[in-house]
Amino acid sequence: MNSLKDKVAVVFAASGEIAGAVARSFAQHGAKVYVTARNLDAATALVEEIVANGGRAEAGKVDALNETEIDTYLQMVVADNGKLDMVFNGIGSYYKDAGSGTSSTMATFEQFMNPLQRICGSQFLTSRVAAKYMIESGSAGTLLLLNASMAKTKTPNMAGFAAACAAIEGLTRVMAAEFGKHGIKAICICSGALMETRKIQEMISDFSAYAGIPREQMESQYTKFNILPSGPTLKQLGETAAFLVSENGAPFNSHIVDFDCGKINVL
Repeated sequence: MNSLKDKVAVVFAASGEIAGAVARSFAQHGAKVYVTARNLDAATALVEEIVANGGRAEAGKVDALNETEIDTYLQMVVADNGKLDMVFNGIGSYYKDAGSGTSSTMATFEQFMNPLQRICGSQFLTSRVAAKYMIESGSAGTLLLLNASMAKTKTPNMAGFAAACAAIEGLTRVMAAEFGKHGIKAICICSGALMETRKIQEMISDFSAYAGIPREQMESQYTKFNILPSGPTLKQLGETAAFLVSENGAPFNSHIVDFDCGKINVL
């Protein structure tokens, strides 16, 4: 459990369940983890949990859509540690703001652009600022991005979100090609629906009510294409993230790593 010993990690949007799982795993594997979120209380609570379990962590208040705040924070991290080994951004988007579940003929342009600006835009900001400080400090670090399997499925009424997910895949490959000469890796975790998360459970409830069908029937739509009897978990995602940013994750540089336990409907 020491594959990340003495490494320095920054996790953005850590008030969310996915980023929280990644932060916990980084710390369990020996990294010093800087946990950030717009909600400082949420970041502090996660840090207290990590420290109580023997890990090293510090909390910070950072808006992952504010480049000045991102830059100032990462500059501080590098000044205090002399390096930056990995960055993960778990930012998401409220599905109604993104027009998810709304026909493309009815969704507004603002809804279509919301996930592109919020999700893909934030990944661009945190990754490029992190790369700048990795280059300046000589850190051969890892930019670990996150998207969803919507980039590879043919799902109706999800235009903005699907476009944002596909854009993040392209961004990952560009950054890998651009920063590889500095020893910097760029990898993207492409996650399927994590059934234990609040966001997915809320979507199931809302979509079933909207469609006028039982909740159980709507939930089955999320699992009917699973190859294995059970889908991925938050803990498994955290462990996957820790592996990818370790030295053993280097072969996955520039790759989009499907995290779904296998789906018949995902390319």
